[in-house]
Amino acid sequence: MTTNERKIAVVTGAASGIGRALAIRFGRAGYGGVAITDVNELGLSETADEIERLGVAVLAQKADVSDRVQVDELRDRTLERFGRVSHLVNNAGVGLIGRFDQLSIDDFEWLMGINFWGVVNGCKAFLPTLLDQPESAIVNISSVFGLIAPEEQSAYSASKFAVRGFTESLRHELEGTSVFVTCVHPGGIRTNIVRNSRVGKDAPDEWKQQGTKLFEKVAKTSSEEAANVIFEGIAKRDTRILIGKDARSISHISRMFPKRYLRIIERLNGHKMSLRKK
Repeated sequence: MTTNERKIAVVTGAASGIGRALAIRFGRAGYGGVAITDVNELGLSETADEIERLGVAVLAQKADVSDRVQVDELRDRTLERFGRVSHLVNNAGVGLIGRFDQLSIDDFEWLMGINFWGVVNGCKAFLPTLLDQPESAIVNISSVFGLIAPEEQSAYSASKFAVRGFTESLRHELEGTSVFVTCVHPGGIRTNIVRNSRVGKDAPDEWKQQGTKLFEKVAKTSSEEAANVIFEGIAKRDTRILIGKDARSISHISRMFPKRYLRIIERLNGHKMSLRKK
């Protein structure tokens, strides 16, 4: 058995976007198995078919990562099928558009349940088996909005800053163990996250369409490119993986100008990041 054949990956949010591309990337690398989950059963099935065509064993299970019981069931089925897990990718995420005063507490709880608690639930469920492996990895997907916090993104940025803080602390706690921990900050990736975003109950309905158009303008990196960067970052044991020139630029500007980064980024990009008219 080769080194990669001994590796078993779990990827959440694998029905589309980065999650699908990375699950397939693990398959192309000849991993011994890939367990995938999402609430979108059709997309999940399509991802599973792609992996199976590569001759790699796959377990596809619908699960809501905000539900700890469902994540534990995913772990149990994965261990029953493959006997171990070497790579955990907490990728599942959703978007929410609107200013803080336009969002309800229910909106916040829905988003944090998936974007933040989904990461915590995944790590809690799979950490014991990851620690049992001679070499393993936890890959938590944050965002460039875990580095900066634009207007109308108070909930999303809060969730992605939380993922970043949790991941960095967990990385320090697991130093000296077999578990490598990294936080991923994608820039503009061509996925459906904005198109599928929820709009706050008091936010204008047209903001979603405006946000989608703006996102499509700045999203320069494909999901497949993002997956390759993450895969290579894991191999290099890079503890902070930035995806895209925009992510690298945003990281640099936010550190150089922590009080003025947003207006500097807007000036360099030639457009406002806010959806409201000023």
